[in-house]
Amino acid sequence: MTIPPTPRKIPRTITQLGRTRQDEYAWMKDDNWQNVLRDPTLLRADIAEHLHAENAYTDSILSGTQALQAQLVEEMKGRIQQDDTYPAMPHGPFFYQTAYTAGAQYPVYKRHPAAQPQAEQVLLDVNAAAQGHEYYAIATAGHSPDHALFAHAEDTQGSEIYRIRIRLIGDGAETLPPVENCSGAFVFSPDSQFIFWVWRDEHGRPARVYRRRIGTQEDTLVYEEADPGFFVGVDATRSGGWIIISSGNHDTSESWLVPGHDPLASPICAAPRQTGLMYSLYHQGERFIILTNADGAYDFKLMTTPDTAPGRDNWRNLIDHEPGRYITDCMVWSGHIAWRERRDANTRIVTRDLHGATCALEPDEAAYDLTFAGGYEYDTTELRYVYQSPTTPRAWHARDMVTGNDRLLKQQAVPSGHDPAQYRCWRLMATAPDGEQVPVTVLGRHDTPIDGSAPLLLYGYGAYGHAIDPVFSTRVLSLVDRGWFYAIAHIRGGSEKGWNWFLGGRGRNKPNTFSDFIACALSLIDAGFGRAGRIVADGRSAGGMVMGAIANMRPDLFAGIVAVVPFVDELNTMSDASLPLTPPEWPEWGNPLEDAQAYDLIASYAAYEQVAPRAYPAILAMGGLTDPRVTYWEPAKWVARLRDHNRSDRPVMLRTNMEAGHRGATGRFDSLKEAALIHAFSLWAVETAAPT
Repeated sequence: MTIPPTPRKIPRTITQLGRTRQDEYAWMKDDNWQNVLRDPTLLRADIAEHLHAENAYTDSILSGTQALQAQLVEEMKGRIQQDDTYPAMPHGPFFYQTAYTAGAQYPVYKRHPAAQPQAEQVLLDVNAAAQGHEYYAIATAGHSPDHALFAHAEDTQGSEIYRIRIRLIGDGAETLPPVENCSGAFVFSPDSQFIFWVWRDEHGRPARVYRRRIGTQEDTLVYEEADPGFFVGVDATRSGGWIIISSGNHDTSESWLVPGHDPLASPICAAPRQTGLMYSLYHQGERFIILTNADGAYDFKLMTTPDTAPGRDNWRNLIDHEPGRYITDCMVWSGHIAWRERRDANTRIVTRDLHGATCALEPDEAAYDLTFAGGYEYDTTELRYVYQSPTTPRAWHARDMVTGNDRLLKQQAVPSGHDPAQYRCWRLMATAPDGEQVPVTVLGRHDTPIDGSAPLLLYGYGAYGHAIDPVFSTRVLSLVDRGWFYAIAHIRGGSEKGWNWFLGGRGRNKPNTFSDFIACALSLIDAGFGRAGRIVADGRSAGGMVMGAIANMRPDLFAGIVAVVPFVDELNTMSDASLPLTPPEWPEWGNPLEDAQAYDLIASYAAYEQVAPRAYPAILAMGGLTDPRVTYWEPAKWVARLRDHNRSDRPVMLRTNMEAGHRGATGRFDSLKEAALIHAFSLWAVETAAPT
């Protein structure tokens, strides 16, 4: 099929706040979409027919890349350790571990007694659990504090509506019927008698916390959130002292506490919500460590409060706020705390003992990533962390916070071979139109010429304060080894340079995100890492919003644009309060239902609204039928409108995964097919579809 689908147009006029817009493809949204998320077979027949036709068209246009896609899959597969085992985590009398066997798509959860490493018990074989399902994903999996139970939250449709299954470890038998309609978050009570879990409402929002007595269907409501803009979560402190219920949106949070020794108690509020105040609690001894932006600490600081009096009046500074040092996370043990902080798109980890002595882990590379590796133990001096960089595979370490002794636990293996010395990583600064310096991370081979001749894949995200850290990726090596450069644009809207970096690309400042990305492309061109017409831009989810914007703003710069589950119908989505993420995201983008300025701003950059007659680059949009975050009709509508207005002969394509949601295929090998498609499209766009 070389002729693109021509979906019908049904004009719909929408009047809002005195403004009028047209939406000729609104019919692509199934009125029954909430049930489609749970059962994709309910999708209206004409919509299904159109999505299948789009898939066939994409396959036809890229048919010449089929052999290349197969080759890319094999290359990527060759870089994966088939029988891979991750470092075992100690917890009391056992070590817990995940592992893969050769050829397996999914991991196996297992454990062994501390004194008998050979006496392994399988807790869950995800491969067996996934049999019979086109899609299978686990949100949370873990054992009870008494080591007698193992639970996991599974999603079999991609809709992120989870079911919690609980097993007796001794014989693997499940208890009474599973917990249904969950967000995927759960914790066991410290006495292992209860499970606290999060319920999703009819709009798919995490809205209530229930307590279930293990072995029964006795669910008791513990907490209900009345504000549809606040999402609920639940966790337990490492100390076992508290169960913490969290509620919040993107700039305000609130925590409720249930004593670990009395899981039947009603929760008490730690500090009532105040607009703009964010805080997280970590328990240590008789106090909480608080990670917060209180008192104008926009890059966050650490405070303390007695665990018997956690109210805001009792908070005291522990680690003062330092502008430009963004504290992103915290871990607490009986005798130490550790925090992760970010400066100029790089991270470090700092530990501190009860006497105030500190020690920092700070590698010496141009760009790298340092993260906590978790752990169950509270009374320990061991810190687990992971180090990696674009050139260096992941390495798991255990560091004694008293002696400073550092042990390498595992080095990521690349079976087909990888020599970091053959690659080079650069950190550049691009100048945005308003003068801000935007970090850019670049990866290439040592022998790739920096003269503008090499193609470039430029990735960007820029939303929610989520930083795109410079990690090691075996997938991008397939392009880099073919003489490409791969770059990450650390644009505003993320938090690579602190929380103000996020605020600088949020709400009324959102256009900075798009101009930052374009500035990064121009800076890379000036530095010799690419040239106009030989760049492929790549973004997903909120990064897909960037792709939609730059397609309208500077289509001449790009040979191709990849937009995966792209947020491109922003004005219509943010005007639909029934969608799962709309009320929680009004603080992020603005509320076009009530705020005329927000309406006008969103309309000024919304990809779907700004499509106009112009020569677009080749575009590959990818969606998921059961995606609750960016619904399938967003890319479908965008692609249809793009084709109506495209003045180039370069194709605009849509690929919808009819068996998956926001995250695409879940198996470690199945997911390679999507990565290979993106790489094949990129190579094809530069070699075949680039502007002349």
